[in-house]
Amino acid sequence: MKSYIIAVDFDGTIVEDAYPRIGKPMLFAFESLKQLQAQGHRLVLWTYRHGKALEEAVEFCRENGIEFYAVNSSFEEEVFDGNSQSRKIHADVFIDDRNLGGFPGWGEVVQIINKRIEFSIGEHGKVKERKKKKRGLFGL
Repeated sequence: MKSYIIAVDFDGTIVEDAYPRIGKPMLFAFESLKQLQAQGHRLVLWTYRHGKALEEAVEFCRENGIEFYAVNSSFEEEVFDGNSQSRKIHADVFIDDRNLGGFPGWGEVVQIINKRIEFSIGEHGKVKERKKKKRGLFGL
């Protein structure tokens, strides 16, 4: 399986949104993040938080067994320069409660990444897997 750089939002994604406080962990959030790390994926915390609120979020994740590859940057040593860089970070996957269609839930997120499935958010935010058409001989 290919490993990905996965950017993960904090409020509303890892924890229930209670900004600037830290909400309760979302169901299966830390278990899912640990599973993704164990599979070789690099996790980047990508959040609106900064200063003390950001430090608290990073520490909360650390206390729950998650160390991030980077925080609000593409890699650990990156120094952001707004004059020469975009705020958008380099990542293969972005996990955020503000996705089009909303946050599908951690079980669905892991399934989407592991199976590399295409999905759409249907009624009630449930993931609907699109079946791939069978191809003929030699995949044509």
